[in-house]
Amino acid sequence: MLYIQKHIIMKSLQAFVKLKRKEAGLTQQEFAEKTGVALTVVRKIEQGKNDLQLEKVNQVLKMFGHTLAPISLKQISKDEKGEDIL
Repeated sequence: MLYIQKHIIMKSLQAFVKLKRKEAGLTQQEFAEKTGVALTVVRKIEQGKNDLQLEKVNQVLKMFGHTLAPISLKQISKDEKGEDIL
């Protein structure tokens, strides 16, 4: 269950960053330079890799006025009514 939710979050992040970068008319290299992260970070985000540092992801998202925050496993494992699903 947690894997599925993490996968959905990564796919959403991947699509968002790629779309916004392309809308800005930037290559991955230009985007990396503009956000101050390594090219490999941009590539990993756009490929949906899950071995990313939150700090680096937020450095990229900051360009679009967004950030990610850590979520506890307890929050992820509750349904809409706040009941445990695991």
